[in-house]
Amino acid sequence: MKTKKVLTYLAVGFAAFYMYSRPTESATAVKGMFTGLGSGAGQLAMFFSNLFA
Repeated sequence: MKTKKVLTYLAVGFAAFYMYSRPTESATAVKGMFTGLGSGAGQLAMFFSNLFA
């Protein structure tokens, strides 16, 4: 449990450092992540609509 907490803090710290040191690249990464999530949700919706059609 303690290892998980330490790894979580390290990941959050790295993300904060990355956003501070390279804001343009981190914004692009976040935008790409949300684009991917939106695309995945659209594909999942298409699957279920075709499944029940």
